[in-house]
Amino acid sequence: MMKKTILIAVLLSFYMGISQSSTHVSMIDYVQVLNKNKAEALFYYQNNWEQLRIQAIEKGYIVSYQLLETKPTPETPYTFMLITTYKNKAQYEASEKNFRKLIDAGDGLKLLNEKKPNDFRKIIIHQDNVKHWD
Repeated sequence: MMKKTILIAVLLSFYMGISQSSTHVSMIDYVQVLNKNKAEALFYYQNNWEQLRIQAIEKGYIVSYQLLETKPTPETPYTFMLITTYKNKAQYEASEKNFRKLIDAGDGLKLLNEKKPNDFRKIIIHQDNVKHWD
């Protein structure tokens, strides 16, 4: 009888896992590089965006992040995809406040060739509140 109960519990949890969504929520930005300033954009994201996310993981503000690169095309004119994933909706909703704490405690924006973000990149698509499925 115990084996049947365990088997039923395992099968039930497997079935429920297939049909349920995760509590994770992501934010995705698709970034177009402007004026052939890929080096400036990559430097910016590696030395600012990524460093903030490393700190955010340490503080428990986010679950994960990804900085992805692709070759732009006329249909998809972005070079970078930036993904930040939160444990749940509450963590997502606190993100602005939490990232502000990290930015205020930091030592300022790091730029390559003194070019400002608007000179080298444009966020062409910003997707908020992206739902995960298990």
